[in-house]
Amino acid sequence: MAGDRKALRTTFEQVPELYDRARPAYPDQVFDDIGTLGGLSPAARVLEIGCGTGRATVPLAERGYRITCVELGPQLAAVARRNVAGFPGVEVVEADFETWQADRAELDAVVAFTAFHWIAPDVRYRKTAALLRVGGKLAVVSTNHVQPDGGDQFFVDVQEDYEAVVPDDPSTKAGAGGPPPPDAVVSLSAEIAASGHFRVVAARRYLWDVSYTADEYIDLLNTYSGHRAFDAETRERLLSRIRRRIDARPGGTVRKSYLATLDVAERV
Repeated sequence: MAGDRKALRTTFEQVPELYDRARPAYPDQVFDDIGTLGGLSPAARVLEIGCGTGRATVPLAERGYRITCVELGPQLAAVARRNVAGFPGVEVVEADFETWQADRAELDAVVAFTAFHWIAPDVRYRKTAALLRVGGKLAVVSTNHVQPDGGDQFFVDVQEDYEAVVPDDPSTKAGAGGPPPPDAVVSLSAEIAASGHFRVVAARRYLWDVSYTADEYIDLLNTYSGHRAFDAETRERLLSRIRRRIDARPGGTVRKSYLATLDVAERV
C-alpha cells in the first residue's frame, strides 16, 4: 500500500494546468472556520502540506496569513507560484513533506487540503506536531464524493461503465452502488486523538453541489489519481463511455455532491 500511495500521489504532476482548472473550489466557510477555530491572527505563520496549484492557498493568503507551502510536484509548484504571485507573504517550496526539513518550527498552524492522506501514517502527526508551537493548530480538510438524498442518479448508473471497463479494479468494487451517503463519512477526530500529539478542538462538515457538462466532468476525472493510473487505452475507453452517458442526458450535465470535513486539533 505504501508503494501504491507514493506512486499515486505523483500522478497529479502529469496534468498541472488541468488540475488547476478542473478541481472545485472549497466553500469560503471552510477558511473562515479554520481562522476562527484555530484562533489565527491575520499574520499567523502557517504551513500548508501539498498545496497542489494553490487552490486553497489563495483564500488563506487573502486572509493575511504568512504561508509556507510544501509541494511534491515541480510543475504543480510552478503553477502555485504563479497563482500566489500577488502575495509576498507566501512561499512555495518544492519538496517531499515526509523528508523536508524546516528552517524553523514554532508555527501557528499546519493545514492540509485533500492531501493529508498522502503522508505516511507514521509521519503525519509526529512531524506536524514537531513543527507547531505548543498550542498550535492542525487543520485537515478532506473531500469526499457523496450521494445524499436527492443526489444525481447518474453516479449510481455510471458504475455500469466502470464494471464494464475495469471490473477488477478495487475502486470499482468499493464504489458498487454509487458514492456513500454523507452520514457514512467519518471525521479524523478519533485518529487525531489516538496519535497522542493533539487534542481535538472541533470538527465541521460542508455539503455542496457542482454541476458539470460532459467536457467539464471528463476534465475532472482526468485529474483523479485512480483514473490517471489506468493505461491510456483503458482510460480512454472508460471516459468515452462516461461522456456518451452524459451527452445522452436531458441538458447534458451531471450534478456532483461534495462533502468536505474539517478537523481542527491543538498540539499538546
